[in-house]
Amino acid sequence: MSDENSKNLKRPPVVVVVGHVDHGKTSLLDYIRKTNVVAKEAGGITQSVGAYEIDHNGQRITFIDTPGHEAFSKMRARGAHVADVGVLVVAGDEGVKPQTKEALKALQVSKTPFVVAITKMDKPNADVEKVKNDLTANNIFLEGYGGNVSYQGVSSKTGEGINELLDLILLASEVEDLSYNPENLAHGAVLEAKMDNRRGNTVTVILKDGKLKKGDLIVTASASGKAKILENFLGKQAAELLPSSPAVILGFEDLPQVGEEFTAGKLTEAELKKVTKIVSRKLESSNTKNKETQTTRVILKADVAGSLEALHDLLRKIPIKENQTLDIISQSVGEITDGDVKDAVATGAMILGFRSYPNKAAENLARAQNIIIVTDEIIYKLAEGIEKAFLEMGRSKFSGELEILAIFSGKGKIQTIGGRVNRGQIRAKSWLEIQRAEEMIGKGKILNLQQKKNDANAVSEGNECGLIFESDVKIQVGDKLLSK
Repeated sequence: MSDENSKNLKRPPVVVVVGHVDHGKTSLLDYIRKTNVVAKEAGGITQSVGAYEIDHNGQRITFIDTPGHEAFSKMRARGAHVADVGVLVVAGDEGVKPQTKEALKALQVSKTPFVVAITKMDKPNADVEKVKNDLTANNIFLEGYGGNVSYQGVSSKTGEGINELLDLILLASEVEDLSYNPENLAHGAVLEAKMDNRRGNTVTVILKDGKLKKGDLIVTASASGKAKILENFLGKQAAELLPSSPAVILGFEDLPQVGEEFTAGKLTEAELKKVTKIVSRKLESSNTKNKETQTTRVILKADVAGSLEALHDLLRKIPIKENQTLDIISQSVGEITDGDVKDAVATGAMILGFRSYPNKAAENLARAQNIIIVTDEIIYKLAEGIEKAFLEMGRSKFSGELEILAIFSGKGKIQTIGGRVNRGQIRAKSWLEIQRAEEMIGKGKILNLQQKKNDANAVSEGNECGLIFESDVKIQVGDKLLSK
């Protein structure tokens, strides 16, 4: 046992920064690493997991920056699970907010030790005592307040208290006695996964044990490959990386799922077989067999896997009507392609993209086929766009509606039918969509239109008419024929 312990070496802490949106997490990290990450994020909001190394008094610390919007609760929880130490950020001018509590719960569930950073201390209305009282009310007892949770007031504008906060982080990590064995297979967790058109499958990981080397075979529960290119957090190629380094790996044959653990090294066939391949998670979708409901079909696209998960969760929170159901046709990472638009045409779906945009071919095809594409870089704006699109879909896009009251005869595609115009106007020789129980089932053309047994060019709302109709669909009483 002592021989095993002698192989263990000290490793730097992996730190997760969590807290309520706009409480200064990214600004804090921005000051610490002296780079302007905020400017690179739309609206100054962090929206995908990033990992960064810094040096403090000759000691390395790796920070994971997690997004603050509520749609990213799963990503926050995952970040806490990967981390050794947490920093719970609470704004000095606002105190504990809903997402502060959620972040706190993620730290507690994952049993991650943490320190509290009270941010925005440069603001005149910053109130440390209020923050302490808020935390106490949530059963977080700070040092000097009946507990042992360390805290530090900081300002990302002036730098006040930041060195002291880093000291507290290192102190907390000392207690954890973090170590790794360089002779073990490399082991860690997938932070992010995306398909890059130029570079292929690009996967961000955090290494927790062993050494990760260029050329290593790498495997997760759902994907495998070879570390053909290994990059450090600065984007520079590396021959090997040590714990607790963030790394970008190019060489996965398939995209692994975010949050999965990975193993890498000179793996034997037997070791590879130990990791069982699993089928990628199936999408949750509505039961669309009920013909009484109106089905809204969607195709989801996002830049990275974590964003896709957030979009999927966001979609479930968008209000829809009682008789409306959502059916997710597919979801994937990458740009919106003409293939996605063709799928949308075939299934009658709209395309929703989070930080994913249509290429030129997709844009042209969508315009020609009247396919709705809703995209945005900021998730709350995307939510507004989706809500508006759902509302518009709920309204009829048809100006005329004819309800079928009688079927007189039918031979092949030609049918003689009668009905009443409930809305707008129905015109002779026009193409009409066929709706049955809120579902579009096909289309057809009016060959002849009659009102009171006389040929008519058009029949207006409130009047009955007869028509000879050509369609592949066999019309039934109660069907509706709709004109744009």
